Amino acid sequence: MKRHTREGGLRTSVAPAILVLAMAAMSAAVAQQKTTVVLGTATQGGGFQIYGAAYSAALNEADATLAVEQRSTKGSTENAPLLAEGKIDIGLATGEVTHEALAGIGRPPANLKIINAMYPNSGMFMVRGDSPYHLASAGDGPKMVLEGRAAAQWGGGVGWPGFTAISNGPSGARFITPDAEGMKRILAKYPFIKPITLPAGSYRGQDAPVAALGSWSLVLARPGLPDETAYKLARALHKAEGALGAKLAQARESTLANTLAAAPRQDLIHPGVLRYMREAGILK
Repeated sequence: MKRHTREGGLRTSVAPAILVLAMAAMSAAVAQQKTTVVLGTATQGGGFQIYGAAYSAALNEADATLAVEQRSTKGSTENAPLLAEGKIDIGLATGEVTHEALAGIGRPPANLKIINAMYPNSGMFMVRGDSPYHLASAGDGPKMVLEGRAAAQWGGGVGWPGFTAISNGPSGARFITPDAEGMKRILAKYPFIKPITLPAGSYRGQDAPVAALGSWSLVLARPGLPDETAYKLARALHKAEGALGAKLAQARESTLANTLAAAPRQDLIHPGVLRYMREAGILK
C-alpha cells in the first residue's frame, strides 16, 4: 500500500506539470501563427491617429490571430508611397491621395487595393502660402481656431476630433460648404468627389443636416498583401463593426457594406476582402 501511495502521489504531481507544458506549447503555437500587420496612421493628435488606435484595437480583439500594429507617419501623403514601396502593410489615406496614387498623379501609378472604407470626408482647410501659421501636428488646429490664430480647420466625417473640439468651445461652430452651383462645377471636374450629407446632431449645435462634397477615406493595402491576410482583416472588421463604432463615433461608417458602396470600382477592393464579402452575403 505504501508503494501504491507513492506512485499515486507521483502521478498526481506529474499530471499538472504535463498539463502546464502542453498549455505552454499551445500558447507558443498560437503566438507563432499570429498574422502581424503594420498599419500606417498619421501624426499624434490627428483624426487618423485616433482612428488607427481604435481600428487596430477592435480588430485585434475580434481575431486573436491578428496583430495589427500602428506606426505613426506624416499621414496620407506619406502612407501612399510607403505602401507602394511595401514598407507598411496597410495605411490610412484620404480619397484625394488615393485617387492621385492610383492615377499616377505626381508619381508612378501604385497597385494599391482597398481593405475597407473609413468614413467620408466633407471638407478641406487651406491657408495662404504667406501665412505665418504652420501646424506642427494635426492636433494643433482646433486650439489655433479657438484662440483666433486661424480662421478655419479642415476635417470631415462624423465625430472628427478637430470639429468636436471647436464645436464644444464657447462660441460653437458653423459649417461653410459650396452652394448648389459650386457643387455642380466641382463634381463635373473631379469625378471621384461625391455628394455627402453630414447628419444633424453630428456636432454640438448642429440642428440640421449639412450638404457637402467629399470623398471616402480608406484603409489601403500594399501590393502583394496576401489574400489570406486581407480576408482576416475583413472578417475581423465585420465582426467588430459595432465595437469599433462604440470606441469611436467617427468609425461608425467603417463597414464592409459602405466599403462596397464607396469603392470607385469593385476591382479596386482587395481579392481577399471580396472573397469574405461573398461568403458573408455582402456581395452577391
